[in-house]
Amino acid sequence: MANDASAVATPSHSADAPHVDPFTPSSDSSLWRKNFLLGAATASYQIEGAVDEDGRLPSIWDTFSATPGKVLAGDTGTVACDHYHRWEADVDLLAGLGLEAYRLSIAWPRVMDAAGQPNRKGLDFYKRLLGRLKEMGIQTYVTLYHWDLPQHLEDRGGWLNRDTAYRFADYADLVSRELTGSVDAWATLNEPWCSAYLGYGNGHHAPGLANGRFATQAMHHLLLAHGLAIPVLRANDPASQKGIVANIGRGTPNSDSAADQRAAHLFEVQHNAWILDPLLKGAYPNELFDLWPGTEPLVLDGDLQTIAAPIDFLGINYYFRTNVESDGAHGFREVPLEGVERTQMGWEVHPDGLRDLLVGFKGTYRNLPPIYITENGMASDDKVVDGGVDDTQRISFLKRHLAAVDQAIKAGVDIRGYFLWSLMDNFEWAFGYERRFGIVHVDYGTQKRTIKRSAELVSKFLKERKEKS
Repeated sequence: MANDASAVATPSHSADAPHVDPFTPSSDSSLWRKNFLLGAATASYQIEGAVDEDGRLPSIWDTFSATPGKVLAGDTGTVACDHYHRWEADVDLLAGLGLEAYRLSIAWPRVMDAAGQPNRKGLDFYKRLLGRLKEMGIQTYVTLYHWDLPQHLEDRGGWLNRDTAYRFADYADLVSRELTGSVDAWATLNEPWCSAYLGYGNGHHAPGLANGRFATQAMHHLLLAHGLAIPVLRANDPASQKGIVANIGRGTPNSDSAADQRAAHLFEVQHNAWILDPLLKGAYPNELFDLWPGTEPLVLDGDLQTIAAPIDFLGINYYFRTNVESDGAHGFREVPLEGVERTQMGWEVHPDGLRDLLVGFKGTYRNLPPIYITENGMASDDKVVDGGVDDTQRISFLKRHLAAVDQAIKAGVDIRGYFLWSLMDNFEWAFGYERRFGIVHVDYGTQKRTIKRSAELVSKFLKERKEKS
């Protein structure tokens, strides 16, 4: 079978081999606490494949990736990591590394038909997957929407159509009734900034529209969908945690000038406050519309109260910072710094940005809920050599970002866990399969999994922590 254990390569290094360990946190790190959760994350369209099987409907990413010129090398998620067929071996891999939690997403087009009725084969896939994870003692963190909107809803306006928010609530109702008791934590949305801005504002992501007003209206409907879903999840699965996942960005000024300081502030308004203010303050930041005049969304009475429904946790995804200067008008423009470390994505490695943002949020939002770092990681051009992958830059990246998390905890931020992005190399959206974020290497031709050195060291740390507890 495709999902037998032979699909995983034996690493070339032993996790217990004598060496100078470049990963293990300092002895006083909060990460040694046994209740600090350490897991890995994936997303449905990026790993599952099987896009035409067992009643799954087309998604906006099927459509977008099949459109010439939209995705690097013409790659699509049609096969991806073939996780739909290999999920048992992938769960064994996760468990074998000793990871304590798994963050996955449900594919909306796989579990519900166009009339809103359940697709049993799709639901059964997730029931088997979650059941096996629970049997292995792995905590389950489930995201309902990681960007794969059913195409039939996009055909009716997608997130520009207010009705999509209500259809999302129906979807959340179905899935949470079906999977109640098997999920430790539900996240409604993953990175609404990307869905709204990249999908509707600049066209880099599906559905590929580019209009500033579209972006703010799509965001409003995304956040409304979140707010509508929270009470549904509470009613159907009361024992689980409920929250949302936001990607955050650090903006720094290119100079000490007041104009550049203002530009950096506006960068963070559009990247962070645009999402966090309505969630935690019940209002959009006015400065957003100073930055993007004339793009105010249509907000109906009661919408912001719905959006600001209390949540049990906030998921934070962080990757890089952006250095900016004033554009001379009312906004900002990026000024890439020279001589800094960058990843395969071209993103600057800047762990202090994560710490600074987390500490800043604690000061800004009095009702800031407990935080999980739901994604953090980096892409590198990893290759298998002599049966292993020595991903030295990733090991250093993870160590420094985990140290930044520890610094934020010591500054008083309530951070409960950290999820590596990603468990395995996968379909990296508009960049296709070229960019590798996994701690496990995937040969897309053979689907062979090879454990990278970073995964070995994370596993070693977890083993040491368990032995000490």
